[in-house]
Amino acid sequence: MPLGTLDRTPPPFFKQGPSALSKLMVFSALALFLMVADTRFHITQPLRAAVATVLYPVQWVALQPILALRQGAEYFESLGRAQAVEAEARVKLAQQSQRANQVEQLTLENARLRKLLELRERLATTAQAAEVLYDAADPYTRKVVIDKGLAQGITEGSPVIDESGVLGQVTRAHPLMSEVTLITDRDQAIPVLNTRTGSRSVAYGDPTGAHAGALELRFMAGNADVQPGDLLTTSGVDGVYPAGLPVAKVDKVERRADSAFARIYCVPQALVDGARHVMVLKPVAAQIPPRPPIDAPPPVKVPRKGPGGGA
Repeated sequence: MPLGTLDRTPPPFFKQGPSALSKLMVFSALALFLMVADTRFHITQPLRAAVATVLYPVQWVALQPILALRQGAEYFESLGRAQAVEAEARVKLAQQSQRANQVEQLTLENARLRKLLELRERLATTAQAAEVLYDAADPYTRKVVIDKGLAQGITEGSPVIDESGVLGQVTRAHPLMSEVTLITDRDQAIPVLNTRTGSRSVAYGDPTGAHAGALELRFMAGNADVQPGDLLTTSGVDGVYPAGLPVAKVDKVERRADSAFARIYCVPQALVDGARHVMVLKPVAAQIPPRPPIDAPPPVKVPRKGPGGGA
C-alpha cells in the first residue's frame, strides 16, 4: 500500500471537542441565563405545568399507600377517642340518672322542710346561652370573650358556667359582647363550700408557677380537714354565684411544719381551657329584694333648765 494513501488524522470517534473548562463555562452561562429568564419572563412555566400534569398520575399512585396508612391511623385514633368519650358519657349518664331518680323525693322533702321552718323558696336563676368567640389578647390574664352583651341583658358580675361547673364571671360588658374572667385568673376569688365537711373557704386563681391553670385555697389552717378528692361548690354567700354549683376538686394538700397554713391546690371542674358553649346566669344579688332603708332615729329632746337649776 503506498504511503500517501494513509490518513494521519484520528478517526472521528477519537476526535476531541472543546475542553472541559469551556463546556463548564458555556453550560453555567446557559443555566444562569435560563434561571434569570424563567424568573423574569416565566418561559418554562408551560413546560413545568406539562411535566406536572404528566407526572400527576405517578405521584397519585405513589401517595396512596401513605394516605392509606395515615387514614388508618387516624381512624383507630378517633375510634379510641370516641370509645373513651362514650364510656365517660355513660358514667355521667348513670350518675345523672341516679340523681334524677332522687330529685322528686328531695324536692318534696325540701318543700316540706321549708314550709315547716317558714323559709323562703330558693331563687330561680335565669340563664341564657352564649358562645366563646376568642381568648383575650392579654397574655397575663385568663379571660375569654363571649358573643352576648348589654343588648342581650348581660350585666357585669354575671356568673358564667359550662356543663361541668363554674367557668368565671363577667367583668366587662359591651353592647354586643362581654369579657369573662376565668376562675383561674390571679385576680379572681370565689367563695366555696366543701361538700364533705361543710366548711367554707375562698378559692383564688393560680395561673402561674408549677400549678398553672389551678385554684388555691389560701389561709387554711395546717390541720384543716381537707383531703384530695373533696368537691368544692359555690357557697352562695357572696351574692353573685348561686349555691351548689361545682367549682373544683382538691388535688393536692401540702402541710409544712414551718408554716401555720396549708397549701391546697384544686383542679377546676369547668373546661377553663377549652369551653366553647357557656351559660350566663343572672347574679343572685339582682334577684334579692333590696334592703329597706334604715329610718333615722328621732332627735332626742334635751330638757331646758330653769333659772333655779330645775327642769
